[in-house]
Amino acid sequence: MQVTTTESTITDQVPGDELREQVRDAARRAKRAAAELAQATRGDKDALLHAMADALVQRAPEILAANDRDVAAGRESGMPEGLIDRLSLSAERVAAMADGLRTVAGLPDPVGEVVRGGVLPNGLQLQQVRVPLGVVGIVYEGRPNVTVDAAGLTLKAGNAVLLRGSSSAEHSNTALVAILADVVRERGLPADAVQLLPCHDRASVQHLITARGLVDVVIPRGGAGLISAVVENATVPAIETGVGNCHVYVDGSADIDTALRILLNSKARRPSVCNSAETVLVHKEIAEEFLPRALAELHGAGVTVHGDERVVEVGGSNVVPATDEDWDTEFLSLDIAAAVVDSLPDAVEHIRSHGSGHTEAIVTSDVRAARQFTVQVDAAAVMVNASTAFTDGGEFGMGAEIGISTQKLHARGPMGLPELTSTKWLAFGDGHVRPGSAAANTSSCPGS
Repeated sequence: MQVTTTESTITDQVPGDELREQVRDAARRAKRAAAELAQATRGDKDALLHAMADALVQRAPEILAANDRDVAAGRESGMPEGLIDRLSLSAERVAAMADGLRTVAGLPDPVGEVVRGGVLPNGLQLQQVRVPLGVVGIVYEGRPNVTVDAAGLTLKAGNAVLLRGSSSAEHSNTALVAILADVVRERGLPADAVQLLPCHDRASVQHLITARGLVDVVIPRGGAGLISAVVENATVPAIETGVGNCHVYVDGSADIDTALRILLNSKARRPSVCNSAETVLVHKEIAEEFLPRALAELHGAGVTVHGDERVVEVGGSNVVPATDEDWDTEFLSLDIAAAVVDSLPDAVEHIRSHGSGHTEAIVTSDVRAARQFTVQVDAAAVMVNASTAFTDGGEFGMGAEIGISTQKLHARGPMGLPELTSTKWLAFGDGHVRPGSAAANTSSCPGS
């Protein structure tokens, strides 16, 4: 079966100004779709997601055929096998994407939730309620499952979504978005709620992130370079996600067996994800006992240790001398930096200097040390005697996530459905007017 193209899929065969206008036209259509989708009931949205899930399974051969083209092109271009694996789909992975949509359908709908409110002394009733963000742009790299995850989450929160994926997944993403848009249309909702933007010309990203007034927020998902490029060049509000230079600090009071389990899980479970540990800091009081065992277990797990002088003294030729750059590197591989610190404050200072604000962990038996660490370390998630791998929307009980935010405004940490909404105030009066003379009200905000 051939992929059915729709107006929700934009072709790339256009130069400069035309490309800009195509992206902006897509955003205009998304804005109209968002206004309609914001009025959809939870039942409408949940039924839509279940129908999307069914369509993915039914049209899996179509998706896999498109994905085969992407994988073949990736291999021909010399793409590393690790990236090929992230790009590749199978019947099982398609089924998992469908299950993800069903899971999102089962989550509470944040739209309409009353965040706070009450009745003022004058009888005016106030409510702050959650509302959709509107048009959400998502820029991401070569994982086709993100296309489905992002569409499902944004639609459930009542938003329209503009998807700008990687050229390496062009055929996969085109097939997926065509299927999703077909289902949206069949359910009586605007197909423009899900659109795929051009992926061959990087200018399409620039046009998306500068479509101020048409796009309400942009979320980049991927490596540090992609995230920085979006955040630094966007005129549309951007939510910074993903970069994880995460640390495990082994305190002097730590139980060594516990510390070893946490360190190995944090580093070696899935080294290519943003919540994997990239540096281990060891208190000097426990270093002599802990380091030989830790280095041996890391070596056994295939992890290369980049150590400071004191770590090299213990590990010898099994340790690579650390460079200044290593402390700031998100390896995303079986590599980890390691240092001995003289105190907990020294560990905190190291994290302040080199951390990315994602996830930091302490292993300790000292309640005061744990409390000091949680208060002084500034990160989206701080773990006490637990692996950094737990920073995940699913593990936090959110069911799904659009990404992990490392910024401090609006959303921080794993971003689920509530983070894909904004709020507005509703005021219910009975002819209420504010006292004061007309002559006194000459200022133009803030309104006193």
